[in-house]
Amino acid sequence: MRQLKLGPMLDTLPERLVLARQQHLSHAAFLELVLADEATRRDTSSAARRARDSGLDAAMRLESWDESAAVRYDRSLWTDLTSLRFLDGPHGALLLGAVGVGKTHLATALGHIAVRRRVPTLMLRADAMFKRLRASRLDNSTEAEMRRLAQIRLLIIDDFALQPMDATATADFYELVVARHHKASTVLTSNRSPDEFLAMMTDPLLAQSAVDRLTSTTHELIIEGQSYRRRQKPTV
Repeated sequence: MRQLKLGPMLDTLPERLVLARQQHLSHAAFLELVLADEATRRDTSSAARRARDSGLDAAMRLESWDESAAVRYDRSLWTDLTSLRFLDGPHGALLLGAVGVGKTHLATALGHIAVRRRVPTLMLRADAMFKRLRASRLDNSTEAEMRRLAQIRLLIIDDFALQPMDATATADFYELVVARHHKASTVLTSNRSPDEFLAMMTDPLLAQSAVDRLTSTTHELIIEGQSYRRRQKPTV
């Protein structure tokens, strides 16, 4: 088994042998059972590796989302987003709301669903993305970096417009939105509304053009409620 790189099957083999004896499984049924275990293990391991490479927090999955949380949002729209049908458009999604209502968790959960379906996915915080693009100018790799961001099928940008964007960041965002428009899906989280994005960018014309393209192909999921961090505050 180790020669065939099936060593991990040895971990569950004793209990599967017991089960086989108890249920009087045939040799073929027993083989099917242990091979199914290995297929599941490999799928799970592969998905975890792809999620890590995509920048997704392992703890922020759909199954770990607290449905009883004191937040309000369009459940019907959210259910539709989790189907990933918006990728076929391709369309995108804006997850908007105050600090601490779970925007990042929901966006990351969409990323995990996509990764499990083998959709090329990348999640970046907005400030880290712009910093990476700025740094790429030092070694003339900006074009390659922009191409990489433009071609990923699902790009998740977290905490967009949290702080003012200088001329370089504004231009980079415009170029990225234009490159992805009608070609790939973008999920973006923000504490601000699209109208407020404009005030955070340096060049009004580029800002208007980018935001207009972005909002024309995205679903808006507005999340309202109290910050979960405040709900987690220790009590005496």
